[in-house]
Amino acid sequence: MNFNPLDIMKNAQKIQEQMGVFQDRLAFISATGSAGGGMVEIDLNGKFEVTDVRIAQEAIADSDTEMLQDLVMAAFSNGWEKLQEAIKKEMGTMAGEMGIPGLSGITGI
Repeated sequence: MNFNPLDIMKNAQKIQEQMGVFQDRLAFISATGSAGGGMVEIDLNGKFEVTDVRIAQEAIADSDTEMLQDLVMAAFSNGWEKLQEAIKKEMGTMAGEMGIPGLSGITGI
């Protein structure tokens, strides 16, 4: 097997460029987490920033503070999990586009 350092450099540059593209794509990935049958919803973007929170009036009127806090945490956790899956899927797609063996099965974020 021939070892060509220039091929490694070309691949490293390609990966670096693709990671820049991926970071740009993160702005367009989003997920919504919900809890309490949709009474609390939280939107997250691909950078794991909360972009919106919606709390139904019934959740405020019918809940004590502790229960509402639990619903908010549950909605956030649900959104976080959905966002991780969306990012994994996008990373797998990009890995396939880059033609890098083994990266299309990325699961640990």
